Amino acid sequence: MFFRKWIANPLQMGSVVPSSPALCRRVVAQSRCGGDEAVIELGAGTGVISRALLEAGLEPERLFVVEIVPDMAAHLRRVLPGANVIEGDARRLPELLPSRWHGRIGTVVCGIPLVLLPLTQQRRFIDAIEAVAPGRGFLHYSYCATSPLPWRKHRLTARREAWTPLNLPPASVWRYTPAAA
Repeated sequence: MFFRKWIANPLQMGSVVPSSPALCRRVVAQSRCGGDEAVIELGAGTGVISRALLEAGLEPERLFVVEIVPDMAAHLRRVLPGANVIEGDARRLPELLPSRWHGRIGTVVCGIPLVLLPLTQQRRFIDAIEAVAPGRGFLHYSYCATSPLPWRKHRLTARREAWTPLNLPPASVWRYTPAAA
């Protein structure tokens, strides 16, 4: 399924293959989720990172997965029982996520290839995340050797939390947070 979707729209998928177990472990290690918080994954693809979060102990009802591709969202509903799979555009996250969860998000994980988007579209994703997880920022995994986002232009701080050479292609996990005013 992943390969078929990649062939149909490579820019939407962002990678030729699903994330490796090594990358999943690094994302899970960098994720934070307090007792009354949830985790959001944007652009979950086949769900390997979501599954790793669940295997690490995240309760399914505290996992929200946003996927724009209808077939992938249907697949995620099958492989992530109990998780909240939302079919929709992550730029509309404040509308898609139930309002009772706004402000109660520990981590947002973004697998969407933001580096391929113009600044204005990147900003829409960042603003959508900030609306539901104020001040928390987000984790973004990418295959770029340097920061995939021009973080200064977006008034963010950036920190490469992990590098995963055992991923195809090698990947980094970046943490972006709003810069202090």
